[in-house]
Amino acid sequence: MHFDDRLATVMRLPASGDAFARIQYRQLVDLLGRLSCDAQSEMLDAGLARIEELTAHIPAADRARLLRHPLQPITNSRLLAILAADEPDVATAAITGARLHQDEWLKLIPELPVRARGILRHRRDLEPKVEALLERLGIRDRGLPPVTNPAPATVELSVPSLEDILDLADESALEVQATPQPAAPEPAAPSPREQPALTPSSQPVATDHAAEWARAAAAVQAERPRNSEAGIGAIVRRIEEFRRARQSHSTFEVANDDPRLPLGDLAATAPRLPVTVDFETDQEGRITWADSAYAPSLVGLSLSAHEVAEQQAKPNQDMATTIRHRLPLRAAHVRIAGAPSVSGEWQVDAIASFDEQTGRFLGYLGRLRRPARPRPRDERSSGNLSEADRMRQILHELRTPANAIQVAAEIIQQQLYGPAPHEYRALAAAIAGDCAHILAGFEELDRLVKLESGAMQVENGECDIGDILIQTVARLRTWTDPRRSGFALPVDIDLNTYFIQVDRIEAERLVWRLLAALAGSTAPDEILELACSREADDCIGLRIALPASLAARDDRDMFETLPGERGQTLSAGMFGLGFTLRLAAAEAAAVGGALRREGDDLHLTLPGLTAAAASHSTAVNHSR
Repeated sequence: MHFDDRLATVMRLPASGDAFARIQYRQLVDLLGRLSCDAQSEMLDAGLARIEELTAHIPAADRARLLRHPLQPITNSRLLAILAADEPDVATAAITGARLHQDEWLKLIPELPVRARGILRHRRDLEPKVEALLERLGIRDRGLPPVTNPAPATVELSVPSLEDILDLADESALEVQATPQPAAPEPAAPSPREQPALTPSSQPVATDHAAEWARAAAAVQAERPRNSEAGIGAIVRRIEEFRRARQSHSTFEVANDDPRLPLGDLAATAPRLPVTVDFETDQEGRITWADSAYAPSLVGLSLSAHEVAEQQAKPNQDMATTIRHRLPLRAAHVRIAGAPSVSGEWQVDAIASFDEQTGRFLGYLGRLRRPARPRPRDERSSGNLSEADRMRQILHELRTPANAIQVAAEIIQQQLYGPAPHEYRALAAAIAGDCAHILAGFEELDRLVKLESGAMQVENGECDIGDILIQTVARLRTWTDPRRSGFALPVDIDLNTYFIQVDRIEAERLVWRLLAALAGSTAPDEILELACSREADDCIGLRIALPASLAARDDRDMFETLPGERGQTLSAGMFGLGFTLRLAAAEAAAVGGALRREGDDLHLTLPGLTAAAASHSTAVNHSR
């Protein structure tokens, strides 16, 4: 259970940015890598799946860097199998840092890709049985074995493929063509050294097989043209034919501006320019890391020095000022002059990075993007943002530090990185709870903004709101019964059905938010009347009496957050009763209903089913 709690904490971390994706990748590798090979759980499967998802968002160089410095060696063969199938750098880092028992290696090696077996072969701490298995699978160090005299009974020979011969000959084809070779006399008997297609191998061959090899070599030598120059020309022609066939079927693309040797072979396609490049900067805004292919062209470049001049029209809003204030860079534009792959205008988006231990500013983590279209000179990136968009951006920026604080507090409380005093663990648990409360408030704000701006639609469905009212009132009795307050339901509510066109989960959320907010405002011995009825246009109406403290408010203050107002002990939100009622009104409007005040009552209307549809739903429920 201790491990499940830690893994669940890491899985809750939102991988919304590159920095959080790297943090989650590192923590998942550390937690899953320390498990035994026979560990099984749904959370373990979810963690392995999340690692495969993060692979698409983190560059291979970064994944390899994170695996080269693990908190402890990898002991889980399932995780190692996933990492071994990754890019070569990632597979090398994972296999180098793995610590498995002999039986675990013997079970895992046949399932590994051939490339990963070759990487494993270079380890010098493997048991003899593991090395023997690699030897049987044909995994050996590349290189010529020492020259030894073979035993009379066996001859160690093997034949390479035609593609290997052509690849080796391809390197010297031009030299062979330029320098004619003199004709060689026909040998009387071929020897193994004269056989062009025989190389030493570690696989023993029986004596009768050696005789067959000798006869085959003699046949090859006999079929050679007497003119060795003609034979070399035939080999050169076959090399050229093989090269042309390989180029015609290749999808090779040049990813950068690497130099090429003047061998006459050109790339099949033109170089592909990058669309996005991830980077990191120091405290002054100077790039210290970039994607491996473009690092030589970008490392050392100062973002503020290459800012587009038109962005500096307004004072105190240039990129240098933004960096000094540690503010996010949003759609800033820079113009880079350098290598063809990185030259031109870029859009910069980056956020500040801080040290988790000391809180010291480290620099920026960001991404360069090619602009999708030319920008008008008088257009600002944030000029056309609506109030709702700006509010959502603010919430996004607030969630990032809150998530980081919550994760750090849970790490201390659960002692993931080592023992911690109980006092610190208690403080960390309180901080984690406060962060969770704050994040819940941010979710309510975000939901209200999306609903009021039309950016979010509530899922449709059907349910009986009378049944939901009965269950919600019963749940609230643990709070209302000791105070002798609560709600008075109609006596016939369980005899009638009130089907509405709203998903049950959304309806339960709306009813709980509304009743919990009102119940938290009731005084002792105060009972609120509640009525449910069918209205015109097949609508279902819910009428709830207001507590005396709310009935005294003005209509304009009912759905507004008053200064100094805070959430009640029993409430659906942390921003006060007015905000909660406003959110409930937005949810009702999103499903085609309404929430309004009528005298001393709150009147909630929701779209109901037609009479025929309601009868059908009732029949289905009774049949169940």
